[in-house]
Amino acid sequence: MFRGVTHINLDAKGRIAFPSRYRERLTGLCDGQLVVTVDRDHCLLVYPLPEWEHIEQKLVRLPSLNRAARRLQRLLIGHATECQLDGNGRILLPAPLREFAGLDKHTVLIGQGNKFELWDEASWTDRRDEWLEEAAGSEELPADLESLSL
Repeated sequence: MFRGVTHINLDAKGRIAFPSRYRERLTGLCDGQLVVTVDRDHCLLVYPLPEWEHIEQKLVRLPSLNRAARRLQRLLIGHATECQLDGNGRILLPAPLREFAGLDKHTVLIGQGNKFELWDEASWTDRRDEWLEEAAGSEELPADLESLSL
């Protein structure tokens, strides 16, 4: 499981270095092979290759005549890019993906269990604050969350 928030700098070549606490796990899970794709929230999703393959299989099985399904396939599969951790625990993020997420120098890596989200730091801070405000103003939970105990 990947969890936690880590602030990471993007270097001049467009590389990010994964925190050392994740490197051994990523090497064991996928031999450092990752897949990076876009997310509707304008961040990047970073999956260990085996996790991505499960997602990709589900996406491919969606009905091709369903417009929403095709749109999701085009976005997620169409932008999916394989990246390999180098000897220093870094991956090179392709320019189109960096541009999509508005990544500059300061980024935030968010552990999400089986994957990571990679955000521009300012965008992450703005969205996080927005979500916290929304949660504070809403007392009603969706039915599937009502039984969750934290």
